[in-house]
Amino acid sequence: MMLSDKLYLGLLVAVCLVVYQGALHCDFVFDDVSAVKENKDLRPDTSYLNLFYNDFWGTPMSKEKSHKSYRPLTVLTFRLNYWFGELEPYGYHLLNIILHSLVTIQFYWLCKDILKCCAMASLCSSLLFAVHPVHVEAVTGVVGRAELLSASLALLVMLVYDKSIHSKGIASIFGYLCSVLLLLAATLCKEQGITISAVCLLYDLFIVQQMVLKDVLDLAKKVLTLKLSSLSLSHKQLIYRTVFMVTSVILILILRVGVMGAQLPVFTTFDNPASNETTPYRQLTYNYLVAVNMWLLVCPAYLCCDWSMGTVPVIQSFLDYRNVCTVAAYIAVFKLVKYSIQCRSTFSDRIFMSLVLIVFPFLPASNLFFPVGFVIAERVLYIPSLGYCLLIGSVFTYLYNQHRQSIYRYILAGSYLLLIISGVMRTVSRNKDWENDYSLFNSALRFTEQNAKAWNNVGHSLESEGKFEEALHYFYRAVRVQPDDIGSHINVGRTLKELGDNSGAEVALRSALELLPPVKKGKSYTARVAPSHLKVFLTLGNLISQNASRYSEAEILYKRAISMRPEFIDAYLNYGELLMKMGRRKEASTLYNKALVYDKRNADLYYNLGVVFLELKDAKQAMSHFDLALSIHPKHQLALYNSALLIQESAQQELYGEGLRRLDLLIELNPKEPRNYFSAALLATDSQQFALAERYFIQCLEADPSFKGALFNLALLLTNSLQRPSDAIPYLNRNIQLYPDHVKSYLLLGDISINHEKDLQLAEQCFSKVTSLEPSNIQGQHNLCVVYVEKGELDLAESCLAAIMAAAPTEQYVQQHLAIVRQRLADKRRPT
Repeated sequence: MMLSDKLYLGLLVAVCLVVYQGALHCDFVFDDVSAVKENKDLRPDTSYLNLFYNDFWGTPMSKEKSHKSYRPLTVLTFRLNYWFGELEPYGYHLLNIILHSLVTIQFYWLCKDILKCCAMASLCSSLLFAVHPVHVEAVTGVVGRAELLSASLALLVMLVYDKSIHSKGIASIFGYLCSVLLLLAATLCKEQGITISAVCLLYDLFIVQQMVLKDVLDLAKKVLTLKLSSLSLSHKQLIYRTVFMVTSVILILILRVGVMGAQLPVFTTFDNPASNETTPYRQLTYNYLVAVNMWLLVCPAYLCCDWSMGTVPVIQSFLDYRNVCTVAAYIAVFKLVKYSIQCRSTFSDRIFMSLVLIVFPFLPASNLFFPVGFVIAERVLYIPSLGYCLLIGSVFTYLYNQHRQSIYRYILAGSYLLLIISGVMRTVSRNKDWENDYSLFNSALRFTEQNAKAWNNVGHSLESEGKFEEALHYFYRAVRVQPDDIGSHINVGRTLKELGDNSGAEVALRSALELLPPVKKGKSYTARVAPSHLKVFLTLGNLISQNASRYSEAEILYKRAISMRPEFIDAYLNYGELLMKMGRRKEASTLYNKALVYDKRNADLYYNLGVVFLELKDAKQAMSHFDLALSIHPKHQLALYNSALLIQESAQQELYGEGLRRLDLLIELNPKEPRNYFSAALLATDSQQFALAERYFIQCLEADPSFKGALFNLALLLTNSLQRPSDAIPYLNRNIQLYPDHVKSYLLLGDISINHEKDLQLAEQCFSKVTSLEPSNIQGQHNLCVVYVEKGELDLAESCLAAIMAAAPTEQYVQQHLAIVRQRLADKRRPT
C-alpha cells in the first residue's frame, strides 16, 4: 500500500467519524424499537437457533404477521451489541459508524483495484459516498445495519470474484466458492445483497472480457447450440463461472423462498398506496418513484423517514406533470447506457459499472416487479449510491484531466468541494433529526403534512411521555389527513380513554370498526387486513369491559377478532382475562389451551393459565405453569413475582432460596418497583435472614418512602427479630403521620413505649387512639388497661378490664389480669 493510499484511507475514516459523530447521541427511533428494543432474539436467554427461524423483528417466519424480512446475520450483530451493552444505544450507533467507514474503505479499493480508477478518482468517489446525506437513515438508524453489512459483504464478493478471475487452479476455485459464501452472507444480512451477483456477471462480461452486446449474444447462441468446442479458453472459463454463479443464486433463492414459506407479507393500502391502483396508474406511479429515488441521489436536500400514505400522491392521469420527470430520468439513464456501451474506453467502463451498481441493487425495492411494503426507503439507496458516487467521481476526474487550463480546474475543484461541504452540512443536520422519535417525525411533518403516519408517530412519542392532550391533537390531525386510516381512529380512541373520556373513545373506536372491510364469502379475511388493525377489537373490548354490565358486548368483540384471525394470540389473552372477571375460569383455561395450539412458545399464555389455577386454588398447577412461562421467557416479570409469592406461601423452606433469586432478578429488571423489595423482605424474614430482610425493607422505602407495609414490617422486624426497638420508632412515627388510621402502628408503638422506652404517657396515647379508631379492639383495650396498672391506677384498670370481660367473656388472659388487679386492690385495701 502506497503512502498516499494510507493518507486517503485515514482521511476517509476521519470524515466518516466526524460527520456521524452526532449519531452517537441518538436514541433508538422508529423501526429500531421493534427490531432492537422489543426483539426477544437479542436476549441471552433466547436460543441462537431462533435467529434462523424468525424474521428481522423477532416474529416467526411462519406467522402471517411476519414481514418476511429474513436477516439472521444482522440480528446476530444486534445480539453482539446486546451482549456488550444491552440496550444502550451508543454501542449500536458506534458499530454502524464503524461499518460505514469500512464500506467507504472497501469502495475506495473497488474503485482503485477493480475499476482501475486513479487515486484521485477513487478518493473523490469514496469521499462523496462517506458524506452523502441519503445514507443517514442507513447509518444513524440502527436498523440500517442490514444495509451496511450487506454492502460490505457485497463489495467483498466483487473483490474476491475479481481475484478469482485472475487466479488459476485451486486458488481460482476456492475464490469462487468464497464469493458464493459471501453472497449468501450478504443475502442473510439484507435480501438486496443477492443482486451483487448480477453486478459481478456483468463486470465479467463487459469489463473483464471486454465484450459488446453482439459478442454476448453470439456466445449465448453457441452455448445453446452446444458448439462449445469453438470457444476460446477464456470464454469457456467465463461460461463455467456464469453457470456456477447462476446456479448458486437459484439455490439461494430457493432457500429464501422456503424460509419464507412461499407467503407474501400482509401490508396495508397506506404502506404502498399505488399497489392497489389499477393499470396504468399503478405503473405510472411506480416509474415516477424510480425518478424520485434518482433525484434523492442527485439532490438529497429534502429527506423523510416515512414516505408512505399521502407523501407521494398516486398519479391519476397521463397529463400529470410528474410523468415528464419520469421520462427525463429514463432518457438520462438511456443516454448513459448508450454511451457506456458504444464508446469503449476505461472511462466508459466506469460509467457502465456505475449504472450497473445503481440499477441492479435497486431493482428489488423498485416495485417494478413485485410490490414492497414501502413507497420510498432512503436506506435501500445505500448500495445504489455506490454507483452514483462512482459516476460523479469518474466524471469529475475525467473533466479535470481533460481541461489543462487552470481556470477550468479551479471551477471543477470548487464545484466538487462545494458538493462535499454541502453533503457534510446536510448529513450533520440530518443526524440531529434522528436524535429521538419526536424530532424525527417532526422533521417528516416539515417535509409533508399529508402523511397521517407521521402525525400519528409524533403523537405516539408524546403519548410515551404521558402528554396525552398534546398527543390527541396530532392523532386528530392524522384522522383529518387520512379519514379512512383505521390506525388513526384507534389512536384517538385509546388516547381519549387515557384522558377519561370513555364515551368519546368508544365513538372513535367504533369509527375504526366501520372502516374494516366486510367479510366476503369464500375469501380469506386475513389476506386483506393488517394484524395491527384488529387491535381495535381489543381496545374497544377493554374499554367497555370496564362496565360489568357490558361484559357480553366485550365478549362478542373478542370472539369476532378470533374468528377473523384464529392465530391472533392477543385476542385470546384479552378474552381469557374477561372470562376470569366473569368467573368462568374453566372456559378461560380451555381458551388459553386452544391458543397454545397456535403458539406453544408464548409465555403470557402459560402465565395466564397459572393465574387460572391460582383462582381454582390449585397452587401446584399454578406453579407448574409459571415455571413453564419462565422456561420460555426467564425474565417474565409477572411470572417471577407470582411464583415467588407461591414459594413463600408454600412454607417450603428449601425453596426460599429460589424465591429470593427470582425476586432479585425482578429487582434487577425493575429497580424502581417497591413491591419487589417488599416481597423479598418478607421472604427473607420467613427464612430467618433478618439482616437481609432489613436491607430489602430499606430499599423498598427508598423506592417509595410512603410504603405502609414496609414501614410497619420493618419496625416489627427491628423490634422482635433484631431486638432494636428504639430504631423502629421513627418508622412507626412516619407511618402514623402518613396513615393516621393504621391501628397496628399504634399498637406496636405503644408496646415499645411501655416495655422498652417506659414512656407510659405515649403508650396511653397510642392505646387510647386504637380504642377510638376501633372500639371493639380487645388488644388495644387490654393494653390500655395495662398502662393504668403500670401507672398504679388500679381502680381505673379494674373498671377497664371488667368492661373488656363484659364484651369478651371468653378471653382467658383478660380474666387472669383482672384477677391479678383485684388481688392487688384487695391487698391494698387490707389494713396493715
